[in-house]
Amino acid sequence: MKNNPRAMVLFYHSPGKYERGKTMANFKWYKVKVVQEKGERYNVDRKISGPYDIHRIARDVLEMDTEAEEVVTMLTLDTKNQVTGIFEVSRGTINSSLVHPREVFKRALLHNATSIILLHNHPSGDPKPSTEDVNMTKRIVEAGSILGVNVLDHVIIGHDRHASLKEMELM
Repeated sequence: MKNNPRAMVLFYHSPGKYERGKTMANFKWYKVKVVQEKGERYNVDRKISGPYDIHRIARDVLEMDTEAEEVVTMLTLDTKNQVTGIFEVSRGTINSSLVHPREVFKRALLHNATSIILLHNHPSGDPKPSTEDVNMTKRIVEAGSILGVNVLDHVIIGHDRHASLKEMELM
C-alpha cells in the first residue's frame, strides 16, 4: 500500500478480552477499512466504447507503453460501461506477469463492478498475444462468469499499437 498513492487504508486498534472457560485472555483486534478517494484524479472519458478507448487510457493516463516490465491493469465498469476504477493487478518481469483471478476479482467486487476490462503491456512493443495471455484470459473469464462479473475485453498494449483479444475472438 505504501507505493500506491491512490489508495489509503486506515487501521483501527481496539483492545478486548476473550473469555475461555474461567480464564481471561487479552487480545488485540484490528479492523481494516479501505477509504475511497474522492474527486476526479485522471482525465478519463468515463464511457468505454471500444479497444481504442482502452489503448488511449493505457497510453495517455497509465503510460503503459513506456514500462520496462509487464504491468497488468484492470478497469472496473458500471452497468453503462463507465469507468469506475483503474487498478494495477500485477507487475511482472520483462516478458511475464503472474495474475490470479482472486487478485482481479477482489478489487472488482469491492468496487461493485458489473464488468471489467483487462489490459497489459508487452515491453517488446509487439502486442501479439502469447499462449499464456490467452490462457490467463480464459481463466479470468471463467472466474468472472461464476462471480457474475463480465470480462468485456483484454487489450494488450504495444508501442503505438494494441491487440484486443475480444476482436481476435480469443476469449
